[in-house]
Amino acid sequence: MFKTFRNALKIKDIRQKLLYTLGCLIIVRLGTLLPAPAISREAVEQVFSSINLGFFNNLTGGSFTRMSIFALSISPYISASIILQLLTIAIPKLEEMQKEGEDGRKKIENLTRYMAVGLAIIESAAMAIGFGGSSGVLENGLTFTNVLLVVASFTAGSTFLMWLGERITQKGVGNGISIILLINIVSTIPADFINLFYQFVYEKPVWKGIIAVVVTLAVILFVIIYVLQLQGGERKIPVQYAKKVQGRKMVGGQTSHIPLKVNTAGVIPVIFTSSLMSFPGVISSFFGVYPAREHVWPKILKVLDQNSWLRINFRDFDFGEFKYSIGLLIYIALLIFFAFFYTSITFNPIEIANNMKKQGGFIPGIRPGKPTTDYLTKVLNHIILIGAIGLCIVSIIPMFFSGAFGARVSFGGTSLIIVSGVIIETVKQIESQMLVRHYKGFLND
Repeated sequence: MFKTFRNALKIKDIRQKLLYTLGCLIIVRLGTLLPAPAISREAVEQVFSSINLGFFNNLTGGSFTRMSIFALSISPYISASIILQLLTIAIPKLEEMQKEGEDGRKKIENLTRYMAVGLAIIESAAMAIGFGGSSGVLENGLTFTNVLLVVASFTAGSTFLMWLGERITQKGVGNGISIILLINIVSTIPADFINLFYQFVYEKPVWKGIIAVVVTLAVILFVIIYVLQLQGGERKIPVQYAKKVQGRKMVGGQTSHIPLKVNTAGVIPVIFTSSLMSFPGVISSFFGVYPAREHVWPKILKVLDQNSWLRINFRDFDFGEFKYSIGLLIYIALLIFFAFFYTSITFNPIEIANNMKKQGGFIPGIRPGKPTTDYLTKVLNHIILIGAIGLCIVSIIPMFFSGAFGARVSFGGTSLIIVSGVIIETVKQIESQMLVRHYKGFLND
């Protein structure tokens, strides 16, 4: 990977794209530090000191807990993209639009932009009214002017990031939205390592510090290797195409395959599940109810709070808090459900089988038509289950260390899945651009 970037810097065109992308990312990070108007910094710190936003805060690069102008980041755009993808299955007009090629893709992109702006307005208004009502986040109270300022700044910040992501896609390297998501997640890593250092190493006995460092590095290395295997694993289903005569030529007879990734749904199930589980906690915070205030923290909300899961005091062998780990079972069930649900939307075995039949293709040993559909469905269900279990393991690892040892980190296996996927795709795009320029140079010579 480093060799690829080093070689890319030698090519002027690609070097300019990399520098353009770097400049845009610097703007993104600076924007996370710019405070939004009418927001009280002290009240924000007090509110979010008792709320674990975890993965959501990672997606915004910490700007949500700072309540900066980029507090919403690109989350409205991601939500709009997912919603439109789901609506494409339910609304025939959108499905037809998706099949129109480049024109249809542009129309869907425009709809995504409009929906993203609408969601940003709704989310920012809910945050302004909710947090400003009882928690005192708004400096001069809940007034129309303050709400308007917050809505305008948050919506403008999210829309600007959406526009900046598109500029990176056009003039930079990689998918702009994914690159912004990547830099937001990576920006939280240093703070996590600093917290771990002060929690387990600083002013501790030398032998305890060494053990903590070794265990931390071992866990991180294991998770990285595991995530790479999960991302790269796939099941290749062989496809044979029958020979046929077209004009005076014999065509067909090739052998191909259908690649089915083990992690078919990517991180979408985790995003859905985490958002659904954390939503009641965020709503309750609008009314001044926080996890730290045990006397007003309803037990059902504590069950949904990831900080309450797998809580074990090994020194006293106290399992009193372990009962709230039932929320982990709910989390796993939702994750598996969304893995099957999202894959069923994005991958249609019936359509694949029909296309294969039209092109004269068949799976060796399986008859075309319904038997092929049944076979693909069976294999897909097995793969989805394996991928969902893999996602569960990746998600549970940071939860275990958080509950059992009190390690407070926002960077987990789920974030690594996003980071590894974006980096791999970006490197592939750079390599393809270098290859194109190599062939151009060869032809020009």
